[in-house]
Amino acid sequence: MAITAIKPQKENEQARKPLARADTQFNIVARRFRRHRLAMVSLLVLGVILVASILAKQISPFERDYLNVESAAKFLPPLSRSPETGAMHWLGTNQIGQDLFTRLVYAARISLTTAILATTLSTLVGTILGTLAGYFRGILDSVIQRVIDFFSNLPQLPILLILTAVLVTDPRLIPIPTFVIKFLQAIMLFDQEREARVVAALILILTLLGWTGVARLMRGQVLQVRERDFVEGARALGANSLAIITRHIVPNAFPPVIVAFTLGLAASLTAETGLSFLGVGIQNPVPTWGNMLAFTQSYMFERPYLPLIPAFPMFLCSVAFNFIGDGLRDALDPRQTK
Repeated sequence: MAITAIKPQKENEQARKPLARADTQFNIVARRFRRHRLAMVSLLVLGVILVASILAKQISPFERDYLNVESAAKFLPPLSRSPETGAMHWLGTNQIGQDLFTRLVYAARISLTTAILATTLSTLVGTILGTLAGYFRGILDSVIQRVIDFFSNLPQLPILLILTAVLVTDPRLIPIPTFVIKFLQAIMLFDQEREARVVAALILILTLLGWTGVARLMRGQVLQVRERDFVEGARALGANSLAIITRHIVPNAFPPVIVAFTLGLAASLTAETGLSFLGVGIQNPVPTWGNMLAFTQSYMFERPYLPLIPAFPMFLCSVAFNFIGDGLRDALDPRQTK
């Protein structure tokens, strides 16, 4: 009788497979964000505009302040060539012969950088004060709350217009450190110190009036997080307040602030553009989307495409910031299961 060899039973394949690494919180958030199609498209559009603004000096066919006062160079239509140099005017020229594409990419660099810096500073100030108020409570909380109430109850539009008109007209009224001026000159490609001082004054004003919402939001988040078990455990193990705040409180309370930051970018961009449009913000020869739009007022009925040139990228950026904020809100929502 033939003896059939018994094949050894296969080991549990599941046991042989290496254990899959657990998803990190970052991977989970990134996967949720990628499912938000409008947010991804907005991120792509915003990335293209940011790259164009960063490479403004390299991709612009003319210098920032180049102008040609000859009548033949004024109001050239898009895709025209310069009668002087033969270079292409991709978006045409304005009433003083300046290349609109060059002005547009330099304006993107200045307007977006101003909005990003102002929103970053206001978010930083609001986060610090909101964290201190929510964690330590008591007298410190009362003082910070009264300061927040004071700034929140100010008529912000009149105050914004008055401060901007005064400080931008004479930016030396604010003692701005030299390294800040040099930094702004480097990233915004300014030739003159006064141009950097004007932008620094505007950033300071937007920061001064924009931090209160973040402070309220962060205070509320900290009040919730400070009572959780892991914070009580850290206290029981002898962790000091600084360690508890930086390692436990802020990381767990910060996600809603990230969403508020993206929405604040749209608000800061709109504020900077509106002030420049009204003539109390950044003015010529420094290009911004706001003062480019203001320059087209007298000619918009004769040449209706002119206001669309600065208005369209401004609209795209504002909408993109809002959609990215929506995507981050959904991605950071703890009620999401996947």
